[in-house]
Amino acid sequence: MNESLVRVSLRDLRRVLVGKDYPPVPGPGIRRPRLRRLWSRWRSLVVPLLLLGVLGLGAAAMEYLADTYHHTRLVALLIGYGTTLPVLLAYHRPLTAWRIAYVMLFVGVLGAPSTQTWPWNPAQIVFFLVIQLALALRADSGVAAWAGLLTLAPVFLFVDNANAWGVSVLFLLMLILGNQIRRWRVSQAELSERLAEQEERSELEQARRAVLEERTRIAREMHDVVAHHMSMIAVQAETAPFRLADLDEPVRLEFASIAGSAREAMTDMRRLLGVLRSETAPALTAPQPGLAEVAELVETARRAGVPVSLHGTAPDAEGPVALAAYRIVQEALANAARHAPGASVRVAVTHDGEAVAVRVENDAPAGDDPAAPAQRDDAEVPAGAIEGHGIAGMRERATLLGGTFEAGPTVFGGFAVAATLPAALRAAAPEGQAA
Repeated sequence: MNESLVRVSLRDLRRVLVGKDYPPVPGPGIRRPRLRRLWSRWRSLVVPLLLLGVLGLGAAAMEYLADTYHHTRLVALLIGYGTTLPVLLAYHRPLTAWRIAYVMLFVGVLGAPSTQTWPWNPAQIVFFLVIQLALALRADSGVAAWAGLLTLAPVFLFVDNANAWGVSVLFLLMLILGNQIRRWRVSQAELSERLAEQEERSELEQARRAVLEERTRIAREMHDVVAHHMSMIAVQAETAPFRLADLDEPVRLEFASIAGSAREAMTDMRRLLGVLRSETAPALTAPQPGLAEVAELVETARRAGVPVSLHGTAPDAEGPVALAAYRIVQEALANAARHAPGASVRVAVTHDGEAVAVRVENDAPAGDDPAAPAQRDDAEVPAGAIEGHGIAGMRERATLLGGTFEAGPTVFGGFAVAATLPAALRAAAPEGQAA
């Protein structure tokens, strides 16, 4: 363990002397929107002013050295700007700036009187503190510690004993402050990353739960539709001997068998429904809507203030396909009213003998730029992303019946959903398997 600590320490020392620098970490920069707007507005003015300020302090340091240390103008110029210009590298290359400023701690004392309390010019001390803070904000703790220890060498060499300890404490406090701020920023970044991952997992879980709940609701509705037809089969089979005269005994027994099978199927379906139905969900006793109710649905939306029109002739059909088409139109109208208030909506339901086609399209919302794509919280998104519950429910209804479903923005800034449902039901293949 001690050998490992020594190796790490030597590695940090080598990085301080000749190792790679710490460039700015790519990221969002200023996080607060208000500060980011202010910086974007004033950056073109602040940066030149800072540059002029550094150049002005360099000129002041040159005059100070020429007057106090009696350097020539050229030597005073080199030392003055050599002690101030490294601060311009502090943000992009803090370790390089510290190396130059550290060397200038030895150069800056040339010609200093022996009675001088502070052998460096005031601008050099201030800028060296700024560079040390910038290094501590970016560098590892070991690198910052070695930088602090190396800084003590010129302090105790050139500063009198009465002030050496005070100067050392000032330099080290700047390093400690920067290092603590860096640790806090790292911990905040890790915390934010963990919170983002947890939020993403929560959203994915909510999306999966919403899909499961939608599938359960669809299963309950399909139960009610199928149970209606099964009950009709049972009633017709049971009453056939009374409605049809002169039936042979085998035929009567066959009708009785069909009626019994239908009753058993309804009993099994009710048992399954009891598992699917939540404890708080009320029993569905009203007849399920179908394509015949689409016109009434459109009229209700029109009375509510939605400028909607119905195109095509809705076929008079019943069963799961008719229920799915009705629910898709219902959800699409609700989405259009919610996300595109005031926009015209067109509903088309057609039937060609093999499939029922449903399309609901709305124009761009009032006040939006028609050239901009429509934005909707449940718009079509790439696979794997989180969709809104409305789009997910419509897609589930279509795919469970073996149909197709598409949704997305139109070229004119609106939004459209389109579903094709087979008129004759066929088994839909599970996800990830061939049909």
